[in-house]
Amino acid sequence: MIVLTAEEVLAELRRVLAVEAEAITTLASDLGADHVRAISLLGSITGRVIVAGVGKSGHIARKIAATLASTGTPAQFVHPTEASHGDLGMVTPADACIVISNSGETTELADLVTYARRFAIPLIAITSRADSTLAREADVVLTLPDVPEACPLGIVPTTSTTATLALGDALAVALMNARGFGTEEFEVFHPGGKLGTRLKRVEALMHRGEALPLLAPDTSMREGLITMTTKGFGLAGVVEDGRLTGIITDGDLRRNLDDLLTRTAGEVATRAPKTVPMGTLVSEALHLMNDRKISALFVLDDEGRIMGLIHIHDCLRLGLG
Repeated sequence: MIVLTAEEVLAELRRVLAVEAEAITTLASDLGADHVRAISLLGSITGRVIVAGVGKSGHIARKIAATLASTGTPAQFVHPTEASHGDLGMVTPADACIVISNSGETTELADLVTYARRFAIPLIAITSRADSTLAREADVVLTLPDVPEACPLGIVPTTSTTATLALGDALAVALMNARGFGTEEFEVFHPGGKLGTRLKRVEALMHRGEALPLLAPDTSMREGLITMTTKGFGLAGVVEDGRLTGIITDGDLRRNLDDLLTRTAGEVATRAPKTVPMGTLVSEALHLMNDRKISALFVLDDEGRIMGLIHIHDCLRLGLG
């Protein structure tokens, strides 16, 4: 049964967030040579980063491993207990280990630490105690700030796990930048979902060939209207010598309504339409369409030839918008 008032609940929520925010701020101010060494070590290995922890630290370790893997640093979570029963075979001399323990005395980590020392596998410790057993065995020690846990009892892993998670994110992003991991690599690792779609290139969604509504400059607008209606994009491109010279939209039709059927496509078209080059991200094309309040963009190659057309409806069907 909740006995706190609404104001007291909000006050407690704010207190916890403030305590944890202060821990991250303190952690940032404590960064130094050991953190640089950690990045250098992790960036130099030819294998994977093995991340391990027990309990709440294990949950954080899983997330750190996943973040590393998705940002260009091969990584894998290994549960210390499972490691003691055969999974140590997953860890090779080409790897490096990040071992997480707030106290630095977690007994379940002993076999993994011993294995790393036996085979000279680089070991990075994340712990709150620089004098702990884990810290003494490690090649690099990343010490968490000496700040209280956020819970009233001061024992539930809250502030410490938040700081560890933030440090893991910082390591992953620093390695990502050090490796020059950019948009193209990110797309390879994130092909699914809305994010993966935003990172696709326009050529993955664009319409091509016979589907394109294209007109010669001297095409009569009577014929042009048939093409626009048949192709179903609500526009047509005017092409001369294989290059886009103009575009006809519903707005152009309305502006020329009085004598539309007596005119040619070249006379009605708006010159210098907005286009995008091959290789443009779908997210960039969508932003341009929204910004210019247009529904489609022709896609051109390096020489200005029409390669396709991307329509805003293609993006909306995939959940973008």
